[in-house]
Amino acid sequence: MSQSAENEITAIRGEKDAYFRDDPDSPIPADKRANFKGLNYYSPNPTYRVKARLDRYDRPEPTMVVTSKGTKQAYMKHGTFTFQLQGAKLRLFVYKSAEDPFARSLFIPFSDETSGSETYKAGRYLDLEEQGGDDYELDFNLAYNPYCAYNDRYTCPIPPRKISYPSRFSQERRTTSRRILGYEVDNNDGQDSRPLGGL
Repeated sequence: MSQSAENEITAIRGEKDAYFRDDPDSPIPADKRANFKGLNYYSPNPTYRVKARLDRYDRPEPTMVVTSKGTKQAYMKHGTFTFQLQGAKLRLFVYKSAEDPFARSLFIPFSDETSGSETYKAGRYLDLEEQGGDDYELDFNLAYNPYCAYNDRYTCPIPPRKISYPSRFSQERRTTSRRILGYEVDNNDGQDSRPLGGL
């Protein structure tokens, strides 16, 4: 990873820590912000910045995603990202907001073998801006925890797909002992929680 790329990641993390510590809308509970020293991060790792291909669906599929509170949120399944990570061919679903399917924001929720031990139990997220063409770069160094990892007043979509890979990539390690208790993914309701191996 180039020094400029590492500096960019460090700057993003610094801005996020400042927001979490100082902003009135921070997900950190107000009574804990004074002692907030910043999130725990993995060191930036170039292995987890990968080239990916976006395979868009001809017709985006409406889907309901289970949340941390057992409710469901509507999304449009936009397609899949396919990529290779240390020789393994992997695929993740890509979503868009059901309220604004023409928005350019792409939402990639996922979990992996670190979820619940080193990172937040329910999984983490990546966000990207849609661009022309099908070739993208996924930087899992920028993966982040949902706000419900820090405060249970939030409702967060549960990633419906797991990467079966001991992947210590993500921006944030687990920073709280809070857990989502008793959530289940309904495999009969449009969710696909099968482990990913070779495709």
